[in-house]
Amino acid sequence: MAALQLFCLPHAGASATTYLRWRRLLPADIALVPLEPPGRGARLDEPLLRDFEALASAMTDALCRHRAHAGMPYALFGHSMGGLLAWRVCHLLRERGYGLPRGLVVSGCAAPTRRDSRRLAPLRGDAALAEDLRKHGGTPEAVFADPELLRMTLDVLDADYRVCESFQRADVPPLPMSLHVFAGHDDPILPADLHAWAIESQVGHTLDWFAGGHFFLHDDPAAVVRRLVTHLEAPQASTMPAFA
Repeated sequence: MAALQLFCLPHAGASATTYLRWRRLLPADIALVPLEPPGRGARLDEPLLRDFEALASAMTDALCRHRAHAGMPYALFGHSMGGLLAWRVCHLLRERGYGLPRGLVVSGCAAPTRRDSRRLAPLRGDAALAEDLRKHGGTPEAVFADPELLRMTLDVLDADYRVCESFQRADVPPLPMSLHVFAGHDDPILPADLHAWAIESQVGHTLDWFAGGHFFLHDDPAAVVRRLVTHLEAPQASTMPAFA
């Protein structure tokens, strides 16, 4: 019987189903729930969103639907764009009067105060998007070899880059919950941009490093999940109830 729900948000250009492989790595008391954005996976028939606040609100709605009949504690994990969305979802939950997760884990993601969305402006058009996709790694060659699959991937990636480009940090207070940051040693994100997450939590934050680049979580998923479970199973400090 699961004792905690783990909601996972995907990186730009991806579906939340990428986290399904974690189910065999997680202990039985943690139930993994991929939180799918519109326009991909099980929500393929819905239009893609291109605005950060609109997508964050849609993800908050989706989480609340999943939580409607669940009384157990929960946590949020997001990689890259998913990490930034997870952070914003926590603030929206608080604004709407819902209980917060017992922990937030952001992976491969610069802090909200250190975002530079200008770098995404030139990444428009299939050629630029495909080149960026290859540069970051983490995308199977089968995607590039299948025109239909590549078309879908580039459409999602373009929409997600516009989401990231539209991000503006709201004037919000720190979250009253534990915050954990995961990073790859070879990721071009600067250490200072990761340490800047410290101001986003009243309780404190941790920073864990892993071998690999921006998609280190795919290189050694077992190591990432082990560290994730360690944080989730540790006693949680909080200044307000972390369940709903």
